[in-house]
Amino acid sequence: MAAGDIETFHRNGIWFNRIEGESQTLGASFETEAEAVKAGRGAAMARQVAHTVRTEEGPSKDESAYERHPRDLIG
Repeated sequence: MAAGDIETFHRNGIWFNRIEGESQTLGASFETEAEAVKAGRGAAMARQVAHTVRTEEGPSKDESAYERHPRDLIG
């Protein structure tokens, strides 16, 4: 992930979003993964950046539709 991309992650039973490279979370916390992912994807779309979902153990298999940022496209 590049600095500025959005990351959804899980910590101590609570879901959060943050901007990659920053320590503070972005907005509110969420009780469910689905709520956090929805908010994270929305933030990624608005900022036109990539979105990744992670668990405490590492990346999940749920890849965001916004993984490909325009800066990564060739042509």
